[in-house]
Amino acid sequence: MSSTLPLPFFGGTCTKAAFSFSLRSSSPLVPFQRLHLFRSTSRTTTRIRSSLFHSLKAKATAELVQDKESELLSGLRKEVDAGRLPPNVAAGMEEVYQNYRNAVFQSGDAAAVGVVLSNMTVAFDHWLLDVEDPFVFEPYHKALREPFDYYMFGQNYIRPLIDFRNSYVGNLSLFYEIEEKLKQGHNVVLISNHQTEADPIIISLLLEKTNPHIAENMIFVAGDRVITDPLCKPFSMGRNLLCVYSKKHMYDIPELAEMKRKANTRSLKEMALLLRGGSKIVWIAASGGRDRPDPFTEEWYPVEKEIGEKRIITFHGAGLSIAPQISFPEIAAACEESEAG
Repeated sequence: MSSTLPLPFFGGTCTKAAFSFSLRSSSPLVPFQRLHLFRSTSRTTTRIRSSLFHSLKAKATAELVQDKESELLSGLRKEVDAGRLPPNVAAGMEEVYQNYRNAVFQSGDAAAVGVVLSNMTVAFDHWLLDVEDPFVFEPYHKALREPFDYYMFGQNYIRPLIDFRNSYVGNLSLFYEIEEKLKQGHNVVLISNHQTEADPIIISLLLEKTNPHIAENMIFVAGDRVITDPLCKPFSMGRNLLCVYSKKHMYDIPELAEMKRKANTRSLKEMALLLRGGSKIVWIAASGGRDRPDPFTEEWYPVEKEIGEKRIITFHGAGLSIAPQISFPEIAAACEESEAG
């Protein structure tokens, strides 16, 4: 299953034939020329007035945006000065704001200004709230939908970054098949590659129209990074998660190793209970990191990311596809035959 590929899946060209016409008259009527001249002058005057109006409106809008931005960012500095917000978190929040604003503006949406200010105001509020009162994730975290709907918060925040006209969902019939299997009580486990920390939300956005049940009920196996990074946590709170600690980093802090092992054991028990109940769909990024192409071999491999990394945000299309069911007995048998031969 692939996701968030910044590729132009749809392409096309448009050619416009030149439209021309001619007027032929045997009578050189001067009034016709005067009327033509009068209309030309009128249009020019209208364009000047219209241009002046839009220029003034754009200037007023720009000043309003600047005022709102100054208000948001100065609020961060006040929180830092008051000792309620760590400087590194504040710097990360401001960096995300600038990158998010620039990315949404790339969309060309006429409402981009309002979208940015609205979404970033909500994001700032919940980042600050979590710094003040940190949310602790249980081994199995069910998406928080009330009193604040964190699921829709994530949807609305990432939606302006997706170029849906250049996005693609492959093998859509298989997603419908999965929905039918879930209704019958079957469990579905998706083994996926992993591109960005926004993958769960992007998957939901691409499926929300055609397969809303999958979009809202998918359970994601999540590493500790997305449940501890202050800038990730509000988005993670809106997803169904099975929280695990990576074996690679089990002993990074030796005194926490036992706690991590116990937490992973609880998560495995929670997964067993969930699957026993049936009708569950679980997403696992088997490589355990963000998949990136090797610059020399061009093969994809997982890259580890650190908490507090720079967020590079852009506006582009996304791709999502799924392959048919994997039969492990058939694969194992084929491997045995290959070794025997």
